[in-house]
Amino acid sequence: MGTEQTRLVVVRGNSGTGKSSVAAGIRERFGRGLALVGQDNLRRIVLRERDRPGAANIGLIDLTARYALDAGYHVVVEGILYADHYGEMLTRLRADHRGPTHAYYLHVPFEQTLLRHATKPIAHEVGEAQLRDWYRELDLLPGGVETVIGADSTLPRTVDRIMLDTGLPVSPRSTSSHPFSHPFVRAGQGVSGASRSAWTVPGRPHRQPGAARRDDARLSLPVRVRERYDRDRRGRDLLCRGRMALGAP
Repeated sequence: MGTEQTRLVVVRGNSGTGKSSVAAGIRERFGRGLALVGQDNLRRIVLRERDRPGAANIGLIDLTARYALDAGYHVVVEGILYADHYGEMLTRLRADHRGPTHAYYLHVPFEQTLLRHATKPIAHEVGEAQLRDWYRELDLLPGGVETVIGADSTLPRTVDRIMLDTGLPVSPRSTSSHPFSHPFVRAGQGVSGASRSAWTVPGRPHRQPGAARRDDARLSLPVRVRERYDRDRRGRDLLCRGRMALGAP
């Protein structure tokens, strides 16, 4: 299955650990030729079924990943993917894949996943009790095949690490425009004041720590939510400029 050049990447973790954002970041860095196989999309959207042992989405994830690899795509499989439900399927994928396979488990404490969940579109549908029921502490696959990435790893750092580990090349179109591709330097080097210690990108104006935290929070949002957030923010900026032009308070 696949070729010696294709890469298979598996990203697992509890709800709210940033799996979808990491997968989207890898796609943005690489460009075309990389397939995203999301458990939520196939299970909840395509099949609309519950997560249970032997469910149909397990086979569909397996079939989709295999088809894409055989077509010459690199593949990122991402989802909660409980070890007791999906472990056997993922083990077969790894064994059958002719190229390198890399697996990662994003480990984030429950309290932090709860905060991240509040930014999701389904936040009003799924409460704390259900999230706690879903949460499994370090639900690792057998055999020590996964690299555990902790909550202290930022989204850009996690994407950088996976790109480096897997050897996936960065698309030339992404290197000039994507925030992950720029070298980071510490703002205000040689200038006193703790407020000058935020990380920033060369050639861009200095951002205060609060703004940097808001940017980090924005990058942790799913792609669709982030796009809606950006549209809303642009709309608020235009409204404020219009009010200022009219002399409104």
